[in-house]
Amino acid sequence: MSARTGSQRRRLTDADFVLDTRTLGRRAGSMREVTRTVVTPVRIGLDLIAIEEGAEVDLNLRLEAVSEGVLITGTLGADLVGECSRCLEPFDDEIQLHLTELFAYPDSTTERTTEEDEIYRVVDDHVDLEPVVIDAVGLALPLQPLCSPDCQGLCSECGVRLAIAGSDHGHEILDPRWAGLAAKQVQGAGSASNQTVKQEAEEI
Repeated sequence: MSARTGSQRRRLTDADFVLDTRTLGRRAGSMREVTRTVVTPVRIGLDLIAIEEGAEVDLNLRLEAVSEGVLITGTLGADLVGECSRCLEPFDDEIQLHLTELFAYPDSTTERTTEEDEIYRVVDDHVDLEPVVIDAVGLALPLQPLCSPDCQGLCSECGVRLAIAGSDHGHEILDPRWAGLAAKQVQGAGSASNQTVKQEAEEI
């Protein structure tokens, strides 16, 4: 069941993401502006970055009656909490989005000719913006967020953050084709050392 259909089966009241359209009327061209700060009841976003549950979402909207329904336009702003996909460090950001969405009137041509999950609808003279916000934020956020555009990530050898590792950070990488020769050299050095110790012991 989609967010669009699910949100329309509960009783709606003018609060949070729900807006009452009765004061707007249905005369095409009538408008009303709404400015509201909503404390989101759920986490909104993706696995690595989102608007956290309990965060404030600022809405600046215009409701306009059109022939087929209520046209909602305006902006959304909120703080984000994320985890960098390169270095895995937490970081803070913000999101600003422009919203444009039509909510179809019951029995309008748009309502009758559109599948249930393809358009939002006016229900009992109310519109519910929560699924609109969830969809818009989810589409706007990056799948692989970064704490900064130039994040260097982690060292592939030891896992330390390259941003704090220093310019001289590095590891001696031995070509695997020479690994056997290096092992023989180590063994040879060890044998020579043992022989020297034995000779010194005999001389004593």
